[in-house]
Amino acid sequence: MGAETKRANKPSTGGKVAAGLGLVLLDLLAIAVFLWGYLITGWADNWSQDNAPEAPQAARQAMWFLAGGAVVTGGGLLALGRRAYGIVQLLTLGGAAAAFALLATL
Repeated sequence: MGAETKRANKPSTGGKVAAGLGLVLLDLLAIAVFLWGYLITGWADNWSQDNAPEAPQAARQAMWFLAGGAVVTGGGLLALGRRAYGIVQLLTLGGAAAAFALLATL
């Protein structure tokens, strides 16, 4: 009976996979929202060529939000002992932050 109670306290493998996929989907949603904002800002910059372009600023903002999200979520998950989830968060959000940093220089 002691082995059953220990097993019941642990999340199932399906639950772990669902949590990981949920985190990745939220990451992709955040990246898509920032990319949409960057693209719309770039489109609007074409219509008002008299003003300074605002798309690089939008890319810088997205970069900082995503980099902060990578540190907070990825670092937090690593600190909690969830190595795989933490590494996926760091790679996903950190890679997107690097991509937006590149877009900010264009």
